[in-house]
Parts: sequence; C-alpha cells; structure tokens
Amino acid sequence: MDEIAALIEPLIPALRRYARVLLRDRDGADDLVQDCLEHALARWHFRRPGGNLRAWLFTILHNRFVTSVRQRRRQGTKVSLEEIGDLPLTEGSQEGRLAIRDVLMGLYQLPPEQRAVLVLVGVEEMSYAEAATILGVPIGTVMSRLSRAREGLHRYVETGRARALRRV
Repeated sequence: MDEIAALIEPLIPALRRYARVLLRDRDGADDLVQDCLEHALARWHFRRPGGNLRAWLFTILHNRFVTSVRQRRRQGTKVSLEEIGDLPLTEGSQEGRLAIRDVLMGLYQLPPEQRAVLVLVGVEEMSYAEAATILGVPIGTVMSRLSRAREGLHRYVETGRARALRRV
C-alpha cells in the first residue's frame, strides 16, 4: 500500500486544482478528489501496468465529476468572490490580485467543456492526446475547445464580458 501511496501522492495537488476548477468549490473539490482516489484504489487491479497513472487518475476524476453533474443537473453551482479573494499571491499588489480575479472570473464564464480543456492543457501541461483521453473526445475537439477557451478568456479579460451580444 505504501508503494501505491508513493505513486499517487505527488499527483494529488494537480487533481485538486482540476477538481476545484470543475466545481468552483474548495470543499466539493476535496470531496471529488477523495471520491476519485477511493475509486482508483478500489479498482487498482484494473490499472494497466506501465500505463499513464496521471491520465488514469484524471480520467477517473473527470468521470466522477460528470456522474455527479448528471445526478444534480437541476442544482446550480455558485462561486463566491470571497473564495477568489483567498488565493495566495507572490506579491501583495492590488493590481496582481485584480488580474488573478479577472482571469478566474473569465475562466468560470467559459462553458465547462472549454474550461476543462484549458485547465488540462494550459495549467496541468498535458498533451492534447492526454486531454483527449481523459475527456473521451477526439484530439481535434480538444484543439478547437482550447482555441475557443483561450479566445473567450482573452475576450473576458479585455472587455469584462463573456460574449458580445448579437442583434437578431
């Protein structure tokens, strides 16, 4: 069991980051990671020896998230600005804090599928192939979602709005 813990433990911070972005809730993210790890440990014997453990755990986490969303489809998720204010900064500048807040608010304005791709590729530095495997979509879909996510985030940071309104 110590061998398994030694393999999994370094991956927990990345799993927590991804879960937090998906859920927008620190406590819910911790619960999701715990659920993911329990699921992984219970099915450890199904893991491919020599396979990509990181991708396997992220896939489990993502699938557990999708399952929970389907179960609570009618309930909305909320993000409080207090949680965003709790982020650590390397510098105490107010401008830095505002920039981080803007990026996070823009990230949360993105559709969930774009947000997931942006975090997996941009933050967790996964390849397109790894992200595609985790999300269960083709690589081309990952690339197009990533492009739209980057564009949407850039637009939000520049204008403060998620999308420009269209006249019909």
